[in-house]
Amino acid sequence: MNVVFGGAYQGKLDYAKEQFHTREVFVCSDDLAELDFSKDTIYRLEDFVLACVKEGKEAADYLRDHRRQLQGKTVICTDISQGIVPMEAEMRALREMTGRAMLYLTKEAESVTRVFCGLGQKIK
Repeated sequence: MNVVFGGAYQGKLDYAKEQFHTREVFVCSDDLAELDFSKDTIYRLEDFVLACVKEGKEAADYLRDHRRQLQGKTVICTDISQGIVPMEAEMRALREMTGRAMLYLTKEAESVTRVFCGLGQKIK
């Protein structure tokens, strides 16, 4: 598995397409707490996590339960850990749960890349 993360509008998907030869992309939705593992790339993981928050599920547990389906995939997530802590409880829960999901994914990943202004910095 490859994990790509970075700020909003930094070129994460374009980077993944170039570096990991992404062909089929599943775009996560904030109202669906499931992933389509038939695609080679999972994009906007933070929206999947928000759906999990809304349904009271732990995203990291879902990812652990589906670790075999994640093999060979590229997972792209916007870094939402920076800046001011949100006042809304749901948005704080989103930040915390996204952090736990990313901790799990980066531990399991073959490669982890941070993208800034379209440039990738290999972390792992």
